[in-house]
Amino acid sequence: MSSDVILVIVVCTALAFDFTNGFHDTANVVATSISTGAARPQVAIGFAALLNFVGAFISISVAATVANDVVNADVITPTIVFAGLIGAITWNLITWWSGLPSSSSHALIGGVVGSAVAAVGFDAVLAEGLVGKVLVPAVVAPVLAFVVAGLSIGIVYRVVGKQRPGIVSRGFKHGQIVSGGLLALAHGTNDAQKTMGIITLALIANGSLGAGADPPFWVIASSAAAIALGTYSGGWRIIKTTGTRIIKMDAAQGFSAQGAGATVILASTHFGFPLSTTHVINGGVMGAGAAKRISAVRWGVAGNIVTAWLLTLPAAAAIGALVYGFTRIFGTGPLGPLLVTLMSLSLIALLFARRAQRGAPVPASGA
Repeated sequence: MSSDVILVIVVCTALAFDFTNGFHDTANVVATSISTGAARPQVAIGFAALLNFVGAFISISVAATVANDVVNADVITPTIVFAGLIGAITWNLITWWSGLPSSSSHALIGGVVGSAVAAVGFDAVLAEGLVGKVLVPAVVAPVLAFVVAGLSIGIVYRVVGKQRPGIVSRGFKHGQIVSGGLLALAHGTNDAQKTMGIITLALIANGSLGAGADPPFWVIASSAAAIALGTYSGGWRIIKTTGTRIIKMDAAQGFSAQGAGATVILASTHFGFPLSTTHVINGGVMGAGAAKRISAVRWGVAGNIVTAWLLTLPAAAAIGALVYGFTRIFGTGPLGPLLVTLMSLSLIALLFARRAQRGAPVPASGA
């Protein structure tokens, strides 16, 4: 009975992470369309939420990687998964509050790896899968998006360079609706699957599923719904960073960045790589800006983003390890996870209440 209680807590926490992933990563999908005026904010976010939901049903390759190729499911317990999720949610909230577009994906994987190492030791980590399917793609994907976006905008400017700016701008704003929709679909195929994989890992650890099992339909549907709702709530501070602070973007650059990001994410999803969509779209934005003029990119802002990326895995891992250590003080039953859940909810409520009292807008409000 106690293991079932912990499993319920893990599933609810995983869906809460999926929700934070949605509002944290909204900027990845809509920032370029909003910043160039291709779409009104609420329309862009609603469209992205819908396609995030649809995209979650396209593939389960990434879910299989998270469930089977990063940590050893034979030694993982639901409490380990819970602690990793809290580590990821905590880092998501810290970077969201700061307006930094860090990686929810790497926060999740870092949190679970950290809690697993704290519980079992380094034998719990499948090094080949972690390096080959997480760390190497983390480096390659944003560089690839940078190059693809740079080449794309170079070709675009060469083709339309002699056309009237007004006609070109309107054309690419229409094109951004398509490329933005494709990016939202790609985001759903990759990011929602990470939560599916984590819930599946918890079900395997609890004995509810056999080793190597695919996510049940209810896991797929609930993960899709959670990330779509999170996307619709919007992460406005991060939208500003991605859409305006890295470069001053025109419609052609937005189209190229979105197209490059969608292409890289969809290709990675096909191979089962749990990619950071944040890394990819920001790599595309930087590439589209640098191809026009190196000085067009605000490299100081870009440097802050890269720093947040580098910190994500170790920071989430450290938090996950600390959370697991705290839960073990109360034994192996559900008391530790319950206390952590209540403390986390109380802390979040306190932070939002204090911010409201100061008269500052809540970062995720759609205002």
